[in-house]
Amino acid sequence: MISWLQKKSKTTAGLTLSALALAVAASASQAADERVGDFALLDQEGYFHHMAWYDNNKAVAFLVQGNGAQETRQALANFEQLKAQYESQGIVFMMINPLGQDRAEVAADVAAMGTSIPVLIDDVQTVSESIGIEHIGEAVVYDPKSFRVMYRGDAGQPLADALAQVAAGQAVSNALVAAQGTAVSYPERDITSVSYEKDVAPIIAENCASCHREGGIAPFALNSHAMVQGWSPMIREVMMTKRMPPGQLDPHVGDFRNSYVVPFEDQRKVLDWIAAGSKKDGATDPLAMIEWPPTEWAFGEPDYIIEIPEQAVPATGVLDYRYEFIPISLPEGKDYYVRASQYMPGDRTVLHHTLNAMFGPGERPSGRGFVAPANPNVAHVTPYIPGAAPSVEEPNTGGLLKNGSTIAIQLHYTTTGREAKDASRIGLWFYPEDQIPTERRTGECACIFTPTWTNIPPYDPNFEQTAEITIPDDAYVLSFLPHMHFRGKYMRFEAHYPDGSTELLANVANYNYNWQMEYQLAEQKLVPAGTRIVVTGAFDNSSQNKANPDPAREVPWGDQSWDEMFFGQVYYKFVDQSRYAAEATVQEADANLVSAAQ
Repeated sequence: MISWLQKKSKTTAGLTLSALALAVAASASQAADERVGDFALLDQEGYFHHMAWYDNNKAVAFLVQGNGAQETRQALANFEQLKAQYESQGIVFMMINPLGQDRAEVAADVAAMGTSIPVLIDDVQTVSESIGIEHIGEAVVYDPKSFRVMYRGDAGQPLADALAQVAAGQAVSNALVAAQGTAVSYPERDITSVSYEKDVAPIIAENCASCHREGGIAPFALNSHAMVQGWSPMIREVMMTKRMPPGQLDPHVGDFRNSYVVPFEDQRKVLDWIAAGSKKDGATDPLAMIEWPPTEWAFGEPDYIIEIPEQAVPATGVLDYRYEFIPISLPEGKDYYVRASQYMPGDRTVLHHTLNAMFGPGERPSGRGFVAPANPNVAHVTPYIPGAAPSVEEPNTGGLLKNGSTIAIQLHYTTTGREAKDASRIGLWFYPEDQIPTERRTGECACIFTPTWTNIPPYDPNFEQTAEITIPDDAYVLSFLPHMHFRGKYMRFEAHYPDGSTELLANVANYNYNWQMEYQLAEQKLVPAGTRIVVTGAFDNSSQNKANPDPAREVPWGDQSWDEMFFGQVYYKFVDQSRYAAEATVQEADANLVSAAQ
């Protein structure tokens, strides 16, 4: 039924790794005032810092931190004083850990030092290497507009002098000053030894090529050495800023099948290869040899396709939601358990999202189905969410799709300045007829709607809201799906256990409206009855958010993208699955009564 679904052992990212290159060549001998490029790192608490976001400031000052390092402690008091003096003058103060040390240990070191200054952790060590960091306890001043190093060296008086000049809008007169301290060690390697054929091409194939191919959703194909080499500048930029692969999770929280994070060592390999000139080696080009299935569907041709009536979308205007009620006529008039589904948009430039509800034979469709909790005994059919991957049930899990059912679909379109037509399709793949799944997935949304929504203040760069759900019985947590609009910044899912302990389960540190993923745990997480999942999301309503429609606006809850939403969906399975057998019996009896009354 699902031809090569079982062969695909890992969910690959949509757009690519599009690779990475922080220009390793500019290592320890890095001169100040050399352009090193934009970059982004997570701090010791898992919050995302993108240097371009700070481009309304004059500079970012870094103190180099190492766990337990006396050099950092000795320099910190002066650094804190400079922060108090210059923070209001457009200079942002942070620390950076160039060793990629353990996050919990870095957080403990920060707590021991009694400072609130965040520490950006360079897991791959390529940012620090490109900046030219040589010693623990030294300082770096970085221009977030030009992406250049303005000063590097001693964190004492020379740093104070440099910051005074930066604050005054002057060039730094002494931009490179010798510093003492423990030398920072970087991985020893010969960057010319990285092989395109054996190292780089397999990394691209695993992380990028499923979207970056002819006919894929990405804007260009990475299907040969020539293409990868030609796109190296873009590859460098998107990897430095963690923009690709899209939808990256915090790699230090949980273990996910689809974290969309390229392993650190693989990042370094691709980086080194690009820094060495992106050369081709070997007799073959693995990317050019990939053969994709002769279909646009993820798992081969579907067993059944739901055709959604074509929708005409005007060039301008605000559009009301549209509704279609589509009858389901299954092969041979039989009922089937659904294993997987995929929404294939006809024109994703105008399709904002969809919701759906399934009504069995004899049931009367109603609008409540779009917001009511789904019945786990009924087949799950994926809606359309920007950037989402096809939906695949866990093994031995799935609901029944009955012949004669009706799927009700809510469609939300946005105009783009040109007329468009959208004829979307939904592909379904069934379990074999002799394979009946005995388990059901359920879930609940930690959502905020209008009664409890708090409007987002104008220009607020980090407005948090919180919602929670309680899992009533012992259950296995499976996955998480965040949803916000253009101002969404991050969303964190934290378990609060009955014994009073807490555990961060997932951290979407850099939420992007264009890539709304369902993040699936590699192993199901057993949680006891009464566990609360507390979801914290933040919105960036500042002018620094380049996607923000209007930072001057107080933002309400609303359906349109210029308003906001807060959905923190959690999917799980109850340990005791017997409840679903009883529910199915009751529902079958109810359906028969409705049918008999018609």
